[in-house]
Amino acid sequence: MPREITAYSNPLIKRMRALREKRHRREEGLFLAEGLRILTEARESGRLPIYLFYARESAAHPLVRTLIEQVEAAGGEAIETVADILSKLSGKDNPQAVVGVFEEFTQPLTALDRQSSGIWLVAERLRDPGNLGTILRTGDAVGAGGLILIGECVDPFSVEAVRASMGALFTVPIVQSGWDAFLAWLRAGAGQLVGLSLDTDQHYRTATYAKPTFLLTGNEAQGMPPEYAAACDLLVKIPMLGKADSLNAAVATAVMAYEVLARG
Repeated sequence: MPREITAYSNPLIKRMRALREKRHRREEGLFLAEGLRILTEARESGRLPIYLFYARESAAHPLVRTLIEQVEAAGGEAIETVADILSKLSGKDNPQAVVGVFEEFTQPLTALDRQSSGIWLVAERLRDPGNLGTILRTGDAVGAGGLILIGECVDPFSVEAVRASMGALFTVPIVQSGWDAFLAWLRAGAGQLVGLSLDTDQHYRTATYAKPTFLLTGNEAQGMPPEYAAACDLLVKIPMLGKADSLNAAVATAVMAYEVLARG
């Protein structure tokens, strides 16, 4: 039977609210996800929150009822609360009807089956949570095998990145790796490393792609280091016909992913 919490001073509320900070997420191994759509995506992918906070007025919604029942059946806890507390947890003035607290999850490189997909996304020192979330959505849309984060990337479990992923965080495998470890793993098997670069004459639509294709996107401000570009099997360029010198990192990744997908 769900319990009720309506006091801001409740220790669990204070503890869960602290998950908005990276330090506390790392200490707890937990993260926040908000919204019925995202939590339903998580449930359908086989992941349930260990704590489910829901607004009293939303309890009758069939998807909320399903979440409550499955969370409790799995040994988690469903907690009825009020909109103000949901707002404190999510950091939004107009909170969603549900907020879930999940255990963090990533995979090692060795757990990946590179032959499971023809497209893999690789992001190097990605700093913007919106870009990370959008790249995850692109990965879900094109059926990418996963997203490999290289170096000091933004935390994929930050509230902003989770929100921007619109549930794709739960459907696209994520690996966090150093460059040397990634390159060694990649070269131990099949895989073409394709870098997005302005320092090449190779047009992205006339290039030849080999499966599985690993699309490498560099840092938003600096691009990829020269040694990373040198390690690529292929560098391709998306032409810029206006005054902007480059596309947004997430947009460029999406353009490239659909081009590789179109090649079948």
